[in-house]
Amino acid sequence: MIKKYIFLILITNYTWSQKKDSITNNEKGIDEIVVSGTLKPVLRSETLVPVEIYTATFLRKNPTSNLFEALQSINGVRPQLNCNICNTGDIHINGLEGPYTMVTIDGMPIVSALSTVYGLSGIPNALIDRIEIIKGPASTLYGSEAVGGLINIITKSPQNAPLISVDFFTTSWLENNLDLGYKFQIGKKTQSLLGLNYFNYNSPIDNNHDGFTDVTLQERISIFNKWNVIRKSNKTLTLAGRFFYEDRWGGQMQWNKSYRGGTAIYGESIYTKRQEIIAKYGLPFKENINFSFSFTNHEQNSVYGHVFYLANQQISFNQLTWNKTFLNQDLLIGLAHRYQYYNDNTSATNNAEHLQIESIFIQNEIELNPKHKLMLAYRLDYNNNHGWIQTPRMAYRFKWNEKNSIRFNSGTGFRVVNLFTEEHAALTGSREVIINENLKPEQSINANTNYTRKIRFKDYSLLTLETSVWYTYFYNQIQPNYDTNPNAIIYQNLKGYATTKGVNLNLDYVSSFGLKAIVGATYMENYKVENNIKTRPILTEKWSANWTLSYDIPSWYISLDYTGNAYSPMRLPLLGQLDPRSPNSPWWSIQNIQLNYKKWGGI
Repeated sequence: MIKKYIFLILITNYTWSQKKDSITNNEKGIDEIVVSGTLKPVLRSETLVPVEIYTATFLRKNPTSNLFEALQSINGVRPQLNCNICNTGDIHINGLEGPYTMVTIDGMPIVSALSTVYGLSGIPNALIDRIEIIKGPASTLYGSEAVGGLINIITKSPQNAPLISVDFFTTSWLENNLDLGYKFQIGKKTQSLLGLNYFNYNSPIDNNHDGFTDVTLQERISIFNKWNVIRKSNKTLTLAGRFFYEDRWGGQMQWNKSYRGGTAIYGESIYTKRQEIIAKYGLPFKENINFSFSFTNHEQNSVYGHVFYLANQQISFNQLTWNKTFLNQDLLIGLAHRYQYYNDNTSATNNAEHLQIESIFIQNEIELNPKHKLMLAYRLDYNNNHGWIQTPRMAYRFKWNEKNSIRFNSGTGFRVVNLFTEEHAALTGSREVIINENLKPEQSINANTNYTRKIRFKDYSLLTLETSVWYTYFYNQIQPNYDTNPNAIIYQNLKGYATTKGVNLNLDYVSSFGLKAIVGATYMENYKVENNIKTRPILTEKWSANWTLSYDIPSWYISLDYTGNAYSPMRLPLLGQLDPRSPNSPWWSIQNIQLNYKKWGGI
């Protein structure tokens, strides 16, 4: 295992606002407005779907250059680096692999397929206002990719952003990250936020003396622009765009770009280029009708030794929603259309893929009385490759007082598999890819129970306890088989079933004397059963824990942050019985301590 010690030697943050904030937001929203659970604004305490909120303030407790690394501070969420040479990765929720996690930006599904492998590290923290996380299936509202959970990135609003913001940090490994933000206004009704993120790490290091780079070298730039138009009707009109370019490489220490694609010196070189557009428009009717649109173009030029992977993916998404409240019911009806184009130069893609999905969904929340709420939801998709897909769901919330509430959610899931997204090693590693049959889509049945308890002390301190228990049953699950043949990866539908179940606990404490604490722990049991043989999937931990402890000393202008995580051993893929490596990883932990000094004005 490679040990990487990073000492943060400089963090500078400058913000100039036109008005001072009178209240500092909590790092984890206790009762904020959320939209991810039901596609409409609702108080977190009132939503029937459990949603966790993490603000930009929380992300700054553990400075990172991108969202992918920042998520390591959240209980039950684990970013996994799948390739130490080329830095590809995915995000696990409650032990499920990255393809089961849906990542959206402002509710739009533009982070999928290629971008789940290559684009996650390109989402800068500078454009994030908050993150909303649903642990467990959300496929009724968001489609087939949200089987394991949803991460919805809410970008900053020009209306609430500071006039100027500058954030820079560097490390002893010479990893440099710069975030710039500038807000401007055109006339009285049009506001715009312009953001730029630049990251550079270009100092090859080989501390374990194996002749290969310990950490992938990267240079990337991301430019973000969001426009907000104030309308007389107070209805929404926003337009946002982002351009992202990245150049990264890893391999033998003497590699340079003159060796790209050759056989003399081994290296993996990846060029990524993305363009994204997101828009939302409230139609000029008395009724609450909104139209949303997104488009992304992803161009990939990658070389693994002498093997080229050239790919292009385009996704357009249109959605129309109507929200109507009457009597004791809150009705949401939606129509959606998704078009996806994908092509690459590999043998796994004989012809360019043209995928179209037309969807209709309906969701009705019924307030039986002030303590009881029931939600019934149904989604019907037509996939031009797999036909009609149904995903019903129900949710129930019992809130017997302001301090205690319990939520129950249950439904079904459906997922179509993309081989390259499933397993990066399938097309870039040394193993042969074997597909024994026509792969059928995966399906699942799931249930989740959530309990929340708030305790307010006499000194006005607040402790929030939240625990969830979940169970998901998969059939037709597709899992790569590393064990049968050490020189191959065998893909086939599971001739049996697979389950994931577990429990997690979150404690959120805000004191009256400057101490804030967010502590979480998760226990999971994931396994598959085939031919009456029960096995545990690779790269799945049983135990994990996360913590963020903060203490403010206003009289000294100082705040301290201590963040960390810990993970239990997980099973690793080996190259057969003669592989000298351990079949299981050790316990491991990443911990950070941060000191903030805030006396010099806005710096």
